[in-house]
Amino acid sequence: MARSVGKKSQYIQSLSPGQAVDDLFLLAGANQAQSKNGPYWNLTFQDATGTIDGKIWSPKSLEYPVLEPGCPVRVRGFVESYRDRNQLKVDQMDVFEGFAPGTDLSDFLPASATPPEVLMEALEDLVTEHMRHKPWKTLCRKVLCNEEIRARLLTAPGAKTVHHAYVGGLLEHTLGVARACMALCDVYPDLDRQTLLAGAIFHDLGKAWELSGGLANDYTDEGRLFGHIQLGMEKLEPFLARCPRLEEGLKLHLKHLITSHHGEHEFGSPVRPKTPEAFVLHFADNMDAKLNIIDQAYADMDKTGATWSPYMRFLERNVFRPEPTPDNAKKQNAKAENQCLLPLKA
Repeated sequence: MARSVGKKSQYIQSLSPGQAVDDLFLLAGANQAQSKNGPYWNLTFQDATGTIDGKIWSPKSLEYPVLEPGCPVRVRGFVESYRDRNQLKVDQMDVFEGFAPGTDLSDFLPASATPPEVLMEALEDLVTEHMRHKPWKTLCRKVLCNEEIRARLLTAPGAKTVHHAYVGGLLEHTLGVARACMALCDVYPDLDRQTLLAGAIFHDLGKAWELSGGLANDYTDEGRLFGHIQLGMEKLEPFLARCPRLEEGLKLHLKHLITSHHGEHEFGSPVRPKTPEAFVLHFADNMDAKLNIIDQAYADMDKTGATWSPYMRFLERNVFRPEPTPDNAKKQNAKAENQCLLPLKA
């Protein structure tokens, strides 16, 4: 099978009954069933905006003896309405073994609201702004500019399911943790700002190898066997070895920040935090993850107008959306941004 080609232009969220469809989707589900006219396929297609069910009826279904979820497909057909829900009647479907190089995965999978390239640039800006010790700056830039590492970071999710579990999620989480750490350095000026920033940038680096990403977003073999903390240390070690001007004590502290950022042994931390910077990184990491979980709960609650979430297993509680304090300045800014700017008459 070939790899998919072409740029996506039709999105599931905007499809309407009677509309012709000819575009790329991700095959998210496939199971075969039997009707009086022969076997048929029940399919689920996915893109970044949602999912839609589809059918391939007999005898066309016989052209597809096996269909495996997780591959890109080009679907030609049209949209039907079935029980007040959109459904795709598939006339032709081309199945590909994978996405072509350069394909924007955020077209097909849930993704960060901010493009990963923008997140990466913001992370690099923090290095420029806060790294005054040249060996620290050199290390961070060499790691972030490494071709393999950069490519993985730009698509990696932040977790399998719990928080930031979408394309660009790892970078979004890393940037959030780094910004929180820098803000706390303003409150506690005795903190080692530069070592803390390096720890924040690299604390979850191993997740880019721990998780497969894509539709499955499952743990890789090395992820299951070693975990992201050890994987991250293995990826960093060659860079640290080639950075002789970085003091050994700073290298030691960076390794401690990474290996202790989960905080407690029961949460998968090989060691517990033993420096002020390690405590700050642990709490910033925990805070950013939990607030993302709550943000996702709020997004679901917005669809129904609920003020309480269902019970959330990872937080061990329901969460409540309180009434916000009125912010007139925010309303005025929003009004100004939405005003139509018309040319002045001469």
